[in-house]
Amino acid sequence: MDIEKIARKYALLNAIKYRGKANFKAVIGKVMGEIKKDAKEVIPIVKKVVEEINSLSLEEQEKEIEKLGIRIEEKKKERRKLPPLPHAKKGEVVTRFPPEPNGYLHIGHAKAAFIDYEYARIYDGIFILRFDDTNPVNERKEFYDAQKEDLKWLGIDWDKEYRTSDNLPKHYEFAKQLLEEGNAYICTCSEEEIRKNRREMKECKCRNESPYEWDDFIKMKEGQAVMRLKGDMSSPNTAMRDPVLFRIIEHPHPIHGTRFRVWPTYDFYGAVEDSISGVTHPFRSKEYELRDEVYFYLLDLLGLRKPHLMEFSRLEIRGMPVSKRKIKPLIEEGKVMGWDDPRLPTLRGLRRRGITAEAIKEFVLAQGISKSESIVAFENLEAINRKILDAKAKRYFFVPEPVKVTVKNAIEKEIELKCHPSIDMGKRKLRVGKIFYIPREDAIKLKEGQTFRLKDLYNVKVLEKKGNEIFGEFAGEKLIAGVEKIQWVGLDYIEMEIMVPSLPFKNGEFDENSLKIIKGYAEKNIEEVKHGEVIQFERFGFVRIEKGKDIIGILAHR
Repeated sequence: MDIEKIARKYALLNAIKYRGKANFKAVIGKVMGEIKKDAKEVIPIVKKVVEEINSLSLEEQEKEIEKLGIRIEEKKKERRKLPPLPHAKKGEVVTRFPPEPNGYLHIGHAKAAFIDYEYARIYDGIFILRFDDTNPVNERKEFYDAQKEDLKWLGIDWDKEYRTSDNLPKHYEFAKQLLEEGNAYICTCSEEEIRKNRREMKECKCRNESPYEWDDFIKMKEGQAVMRLKGDMSSPNTAMRDPVLFRIIEHPHPIHGTRFRVWPTYDFYGAVEDSISGVTHPFRSKEYELRDEVYFYLLDLLGLRKPHLMEFSRLEIRGMPVSKRKIKPLIEEGKVMGWDDPRLPTLRGLRRRGITAEAIKEFVLAQGISKSESIVAFENLEAINRKILDAKAKRYFFVPEPVKVTVKNAIEKEIELKCHPSIDMGKRKLRVGKIFYIPREDAIKLKEGQTFRLKDLYNVKVLEKKGNEIFGEFAGEKLIAGVEKIQWVGLDYIEMEIMVPSLPFKNGEFDENSLKIIKGYAEKNIEEVKHGEVIQFERFGFVRIEKGKDIIGILAHR
């Protein structure tokens, strides 16, 4: 049995799977599983073969695997499945996604939206987009359309769309019913009194002696009174201690203007809207779990249908603020560029960074609908995105902090390089002469007498390092095992800046250095790249290109 031949097969398969670099441990494991020989005999042979394969470019590896007639078995990617819904029947499931139009959507919203949307599609049901716009102080007209745009970018469409604010006349009827049946009351206590009484489990005078009815309440001034549910002030569940159901807000609404002054709270409209809109399986994050008792108690009092309410854990990413409450101050204080800052988990920020909608979907559905709290790493999303981009991002060269290299005996010519090593995405032309630029990080490591390879071109021997410049000579075109391959640009280049975002929070505090700028030279072909396209700068990372007055890049990840 030819050990070298078997090792070569597995080294090539492993290298192609992992972007041109075979892992020795993985290869030795496969080889030892196929042959029954002493490991001492096999290890040196496999090590030599792996080093040889890793010295080849990905394109050369693919050519060899084709020449040897080795088939690459592609595993069919299984679609991540959500668990079955309880009490669900095909064609009868109704779900809803209820954003408040007070900002741009973030990745936490994406988790909720995808869960609701996927279940509706799995069960051939109905998916409702409902704007919960009952706090006119926070709502903005622009956010209704912006949130719809974000959902469409994710690939989510909906069967019905409406605003909770449009149903306020119905809500008022239910409010009157609660008051008339003695299940709610108008409370004129101050906010401080209400908080104190709830803390001490003490009923206020208004609960049993309030002379006010609905018609009196709607004529009152903002802050003068609220409508509260008669819950249970002695309940161990604080949510049941007479929660506020309606309050007066004088601020004009972005859609209705000054038509309404009395607005329902989440406890009221959340339960009522889920019931009257036909939702069968409403989802909300675990933080609302204590409010479930209020939800069902209220529906019982009103004689309304009770949906099958379900909760899942809130999405938390280490070092990243997945909540509008934390994101908004960063924008208002000018600490970030806006809602589309590439450091933020907003869908606009992630999109600008080069994170795909497909990656976001896979990432959020991987969290599932468990109620177990966990904090995930942003690197998990990057890993998914990397796999997606690797198959469709064109390759180019970018040289950060360039150092000049003058090559003696260099051949002046025009060369053609593939835009992708294994998928036909066309070719690009580069003009080369005796002047090149390579990254400072690589230049520092080079020593006089050492040979390196200008990636996809030829070898250069270092003759002299002088100040910020390297002098070398042409050292042949044949690949040399173990030689460092370095990306480069020739005389045709453009100056370019790349934004490098990192996690915005460190140890709970905003990191002022979470966005860095790297300056360098990019090959001139980058001018042909479309605005918003994500490409890969070889040996640097995946970068989204933005075209305005200048061409700039935003690093998605390495």
